This record gives sequence, C-alpha cells and structure tokens, in this order.
Amino acid sequence: MTAERRRATEAEANALASGIRLRIIRLTYTEALTNKELARRLGRDPATTLHHVRKLVDTGFLRALPERRGTRGAKEIPYLSTGLSWELDDAGATSGISEAMLEAYLAEVAEVGPDALRQSRLVLRLHPAEHAEFERRLYGLLEEFKNRSPQPGESSVAVYTALYPSR
Repeated sequence: MTAERRRATEAEANALASGIRLRIIRLTYTEALTNKELARRLGRDPATTLHHVRKLVDTGFLRALPERRGTRGAKEIPYLSTGLSWELDDAGATSGISEAMLEAYLAEVAEVGPDALRQSRLVLRLHPAEHAEFERRLYGLLEEFKNRSPQPGESSVAVYTALYPSR
C-alpha cells in the first residue's frame, strides 16, 4: 500500500533543488554522518557542506542526533535522513528538483562506475489509464520494499526512475 503523500512546501522544494543536498539525504539514509564525514565523501569543503546540512535540518530532511566526541575529542554532530523526501508527492515534478535529481544520479553513477549499474531501457505504449496504473504499481512496489524491516547482512541499493515521453 502506498503511503499518503503531500505536496512540498516552497522551502522544501527549494531545499531539494540541489544535487548535493539530494546526495546528502541519500548518504544519511542508513548511516548517521557528521558534516566532516559528509564533506569527505562528497569531496567538498566542510563549510560548504555545513550550509547544505543546515538547510536540510531546517526543512526537516535531516535530523541531528546527540553530539559525540570525535577521534581527537572535538564535538561532532551526526545527522540522519528523516525520509521526508519520499513522502512528498511532487518531489521530482518541478524542473529545479528534476535537474537536481538527475545531477545527483549522475554524480553517484560516476562514483561507482557504469559497470556497477544494473540498468535497462524500455518504451511502453499505454493509454492514460494504463499509464496511471503503471505508475501506481511501480511506486507501490518501491514503497513496499522501502517499508520492509532492516535485516542482518543487508546492503543498500539506490534506485533512480524516470518516466518521460518517448518521441
């Protein structure tokens, strides 16, 4: 069953219109990371990364966990994704967010390399009702797997879907 979704607020849409912020959300989905850890994984300056982290916290996409002491005793705050981006109905519908999603996908693919991808392409010929059914079932399947309880030995897999008119 598909979760109830709502439209993104203007602030939420603005926060999602950044490939780097989308990557931060993905990186913190299963593992709490500090700003320093995020900056290192993204190959970015920690000050720039902190700007993005703060925007994601302010808009509810990340939550700060209790502070901890780093290896040298410095105070660190780990951040974890709240999963909010998946609950927004139109998160990929606006052009700024769509471009950011594609940017994040391409950056992540560049990190793992094309040989790590399992991909396919397909053109479907569908009436409007069939198109709606296809989308409903596709996103229902993604929702079903997202809601499964974590199991020992599992690994993360990222999914990028794009439905577009075939010309």
